[in-house]
Amino acid sequence: MTEMVAIDIGRTAMLTGIQMAIPMLAASMVVGAAVALVLAATQIQEFTLTFIPKIAAVGAAAFICGPWIMRMIVGFTTRMFTSLPQLAP
Repeated sequence: MTEMVAIDIGRTAMLTGIQMAIPMLAASMVVGAAVALVLAATQIQEFTLTFIPKIAAVGAAAFICGPWIMRMIVGFTTRMFTSLPQLAP
């Protein structure tokens, strides 16, 4: 295995991980901004109120995007296993 192949595998793994995390991160960011806006509008100074809506949003995003994330994981793993014969010297 050359350095370029190892770098390519690492890059692909990192991009796959980032793509899998984006739905949950986006949901958390949107809900966090909405809750912060409501807290600022009502002048409530309790910062622990943001955790439950964020957890619910991340759970909902994981539930909704779960099949897509699983397809990405299976596709990546399949590509890695099928490329094993080319990696052997």
